[in-house]
Amino acid sequence: MANEAELTITKVCNTISTSLAGDDPVTKGHVSKKYIGTLADQQDMLALGKDQVLRRNFRFISIVAFGCTLIASWEVILTMMSTPLMNGGTAGFIWGFVVVAVGVTLLFASLAEMASMAPTAGGQYHWVSEFAPRRCQKFLSYITGWLCATGWECAIASIAFLGGTIIQGLAVLNYPDYVFERWHGTLITIAISLFAVIFNTFLAKRLPLVEAFVLILHVAGLFIIIIPLWALAPISDAKTVFTKFSNSGEWNSDGTATMVSLVTAITAMIGYDCTVHMSEEVRDASSTLPKAIMSALALNGSMAFVVLITLCFTMGNVDEILETDTGYPFIQVFYNVTKSYPATNAMTSIVILTIMSSVITEVATASRQLWSFARDGGIPCAKFFSHVTPGWNIPLNAVLVSLALTILLSLINIGSTVALNALITLTIGSLLNSYIVTVACVAWKRISGEPLPPHRWSLGRWGLLINLGALAFLIPEFIFVMFPLTSTVTPESMNWSSLMYGGMLIFSIAYYFLYGRKTYVPPVALVKRES
Repeated sequence: MANEAELTITKVCNTISTSLAGDDPVTKGHVSKKYIGTLADQQDMLALGKDQVLRRNFRFISIVAFGCTLIASWEVILTMMSTPLMNGGTAGFIWGFVVVAVGVTLLFASLAEMASMAPTAGGQYHWVSEFAPRRCQKFLSYITGWLCATGWECAIASIAFLGGTIIQGLAVLNYPDYVFERWHGTLITIAISLFAVIFNTFLAKRLPLVEAFVLILHVAGLFIIIIPLWALAPISDAKTVFTKFSNSGEWNSDGTATMVSLVTAITAMIGYDCTVHMSEEVRDASSTLPKAIMSALALNGSMAFVVLITLCFTMGNVDEILETDTGYPFIQVFYNVTKSYPATNAMTSIVILTIMSSVITEVATASRQLWSFARDGGIPCAKFFSHVTPGWNIPLNAVLVSLALTILLSLINIGSTVALNALITLTIGSLLNSYIVTVACVAWKRISGEPLPPHRWSLGRWGLLINLGALAFLIPEFIFVMFPLTSTVTPESMNWSSLMYGGMLIFSIAYYFLYGRKTYVPPVALVKRES
């Protein structure tokens, strides 16, 4: 009887989806029955007022792998170690990471609960639309959509550029006569992005399998990196490592210097909403996503902390590695410890491969965010961006536009490395702001006593306290990530992300009042939970 009831409901769901899309679901981009997901997935899509047009081929392990490989926490700790070593030192690096780890745990516990309530590719802007005060639902949701789209599109260029310049750094180490040209980095960035797009188009069906294999490399690579460091490097004194702060930026205190340097730890530990933007491709999403988010956070956070402690004990003379010609202190650390070019090349190659894999998942996340926002009419040319290619069942146009934007953003490097480096901070700032608005809205919903949508993963009675704790962490961090690295600011040391961020907000607000408010359909308008 249960099977007959489930079959009946499934038929009804399929009938409704077909009627919404037209007589021919295949030409409208609808998926075959084996990719439509569980009964709970179908009920969620009906409640959210959306059609199932993407394949649900991610399971728990593959979506955990997706989150782990995209964030690449221990790799970020390695590649961005110069900032905390200048401001904060090893003590600030370690204790700052601990603070960030606690804060992001509160944050992603809040987001995981919302993912269970509304597992949609829209993520933050959808949740804001449902939970914000009625009088400002549409506007706040719209701005949050722009914040997320900006953050994830900039993230592709940031990570691809990181991988490209690491390759250049390795060339400098091996070939002293090599001249580090900025346009070389731009070309490598574009090549990495093209590589990522191939996986997101021709190999899209195999993406979950690819992510599982990359997770193996991500975990195994950790041990390949840390074992030689612990075995060969002189070990620093524990008291010095845990208590010595630095303030090369000449801030008014070691505390301020440490807060400025937290951008590295934050970059290594945020972005797990990437799995949410893939939620319409996850089987049993309302149950799988929350567990996957918290599992990926725990796994990546643990590995990042291990690498952080290893670095702080084995890096040697800080001033020497910061002055390396490679541009990346971790490459110099590898060479100083192993005294071997082949060993350094092999260890660095693992970092490059995992960074390139991160770009693959960045493209997937950014394109789904762009596609979802376009589906609700949030951006110009929405019909083009929201198109799902029949048979492929991927937002191909959004993928290709993400590639085009990455190429354009990478060209900035030819004129100014400073401006392109600001994209990393713009990515972090945009995502942090989207988290602030989203968590504030669900906290307001709780404080006002309004009921939350049904969900299969709950924070229970601790929900409001966790939400407020996340906000207490997010708000000061959002302010400090916009700071320059030194108190004395020059055009070269200025953090230009604040200017970019302000320009994006001005454009999005202006577009909203001129055109967007007429075309944007806030997700809450389509929600049919009562039925």
